[in-house]
Amino acid sequence: MKLNTVNATFQPAKIGLPHGLQITYLKDNSTRNVFVYHEDGKEMVDWFNAIRAARYHYLQVAFPGSPNSELLPKLTRNYIKEGYMEKTGPKHTEGFKKRWFTMDDRRLMYFKDPLDAYARGEVFIGSKENSYTVLPGLPSNVQGTHWPFGITIVTPDRKFLFACETKEDQKNWMAAFQIVINRPMLPQEYAVEAYFKHKP
Repeated sequence: MKLNTVNATFQPAKIGLPHGLQITYLKDNSTRNVFVYHEDGKEMVDWFNAIRAARYHYLQVAFPGSPNSELLPKLTRNYIKEGYMEKTGPKHTEGFKKRWFTMDDRRLMYFKDPLDAYARGEVFIGSKENSYTVLPGLPSNVQGTHWPFGITIVTPDRKFLFACETKEDQKNWMAAFQIVINRPMLPQEYAVEAYFKHKP
């Protein structure tokens, strides 16, 4: 695991165990999930803090002279939002399938099962300055949803279509997407965006 991409977050509800920890890192620019657990909560807190300490040391070397106020927020992060939605494929003619979604900064990942090691796919969510928008509802010609509350994410290359089970879910997902879209992109995020555009 390369320290520059590693993250750790406590996930007791998702893992179904009180001291469950989810560790992620990038492997070939795809997110890899590792789920760990220990009966002793202190043991898991120690591992979490060890990961944060290693990240802190890495960031001190990578960004010499940066104040702690800039480095500390980069140690570990919680996900912006997680939960179930339905999605369809790029042609918008396939039936919608229920998937578990994780919004990790600008990466929207979807999984068949919340505890899968790898996402089935990832969508890069850029900024409004770069022509990314989120809209309620779905195009009028789209069929095959089981859930009634649609969301359309417009990117420079295509539209991604999702459906939520409840109006509340739709509102919460749209708010999460809007937070990311409203934030200007950092220089290093352009390289990530370019990778997603040219990914097979």
